[in-house]
Amino acid sequence: MSVDPADKPRNETRHERLDRQLMELLQGFRVAVTGVQVLFAFLLTVPFAAGFEKVDGHGLPLFYIALFGAALASICFIAPVFQHRILFQQGQKPLLIRRANRFGILGAFALGASITAATTLIVETLEEEVALTVVAAVIVLALCGWAWFVQPYLTRLALNGRSNGSTNGDDDASS
Repeated sequence: MSVDPADKPRNETRHERLDRQLMELLQGFRVAVTGVQVLFAFLLTVPFAAGFEKVDGHGLPLFYIALFGAALASICFIAPVFQHRILFQQGQKPLLIRRANRFGILGAFALGASITAATTLIVETLEEEVALTVVAAVIVLALCGWAWFVQPYLTRLALNGRSNGSTNGDDDASS
């Protein structure tokens, strides 16, 4: 029977672990911010595009949710980078990691709202059937919610449930 390398404890100091965690968070933000920037840039051009006048009283709030959601997601995903720069060498890495994690979660909520609103706006503009618009919104919101929040939360609950007391008391599950 082979042992899964992921089950072996890491041989790293607390400082090495903090460095790794911060780098992993920042790398994740690099991936997320690219998608957010593309969505945000697109949304910034929409009001100047031909056909925007077709967006009616139902579509305008969706547009604003998508726009401000993308703006908030951008702010959240970029904030940890600037906080790291400003607090550089101040011994605040644990604080930066906690804040970055919170910014990442808030940014993901904002991005999910933005993607859902943008998709719903497009379907609402193209289709006259309200039911199709509602179905599109529910599907996109459910997919974002499941993939980004529910599934990892359920995994976390399962991991905490099978914990054998070997953790060091850190809330971060050493990842």
